[in-house]
Amino acid sequence: MSRETATDPNNSGFMRSREMEVLERVRSTPEGFVRTYGDVSPGAPRFAGTVLFQVDEPDLPWWRVVRADGSLAKGDRQRALLRAEGVPFKGSRVDMRQARLPAED
Repeated sequence: MSRETATDPNNSGFMRSREMEVLERVRSTPEGFVRTYGDVSPGAPRFAGTVLFQVDEPDLPWWRVVRADGSLAKGDRQRALLRAEGVPFKGSRVDMRQARLPAED
């Protein structure tokens, strides 16, 4: 789903507000930081994964969303994008103490 589809209420594919909230939280994650699936979708982290899987938005920084333990759902590709932004790692996981933004209300 493109950004235009997601934001056009006249389009039959218009996304519900819950999905839009997830996408806005992902978009608002600054370079060099991460949020967890639970941070972008409080109480329903799998919902965040479903939303991200369905969206076709080239500028959406999906790689800034990681598992709560700092592990990566998308492996080497995600790791390369995060390292390029200066996200700190401890071994193969994101150093969540340094890189994690607090969840938004």
